Amino acid sequence: MAEWLRIGEVATAVGVSVDTLRRWEAEGRVEFERQGGKRVLRADRLADVLAHRPAGAGSSARNRLAGVVVAVEKDGVMAQVELACGDFRVVSLMSREAADELGLAPGVRATAVVKATTVIVEAGRGVESG
Repeated sequence: MAEWLRIGEVATAVGVSVDTLRRWEAEGRVEFERQGGKRVLRADRLADVLAHRPAGAGSSARNRLAGVVVAVEKDGVMAQVELACGDFRVVSLMSREAADELGLAPGVRATAVVKATTVIVEAGRGVESG
């Protein structure tokens, strides 16, 4: 039996908004089926949708968290940008110039693209003693 993904699950997996998927459907780039009035996609067709990801999708970074900017702190050279991405809080440090060029400000939709080369170990969080 085929596994079905709701449009919101597809959007999360692809790293785009539900509105983008609806637009892609109207343009014929993706075809959803309807089940009980809801748009669904067979899980095995997700790869077809991934082929339509936005610019930057050719990146080697696979961790994409769609969210909304909640805070931006700038000084003369640097900016600290905080995003709310579902259950996650993501903070990025970048040049002030980059933040200005991207138009980052509270309320702006943005995607955090994470390419991790280091793993940080935290002591005392989620560690059970025995």
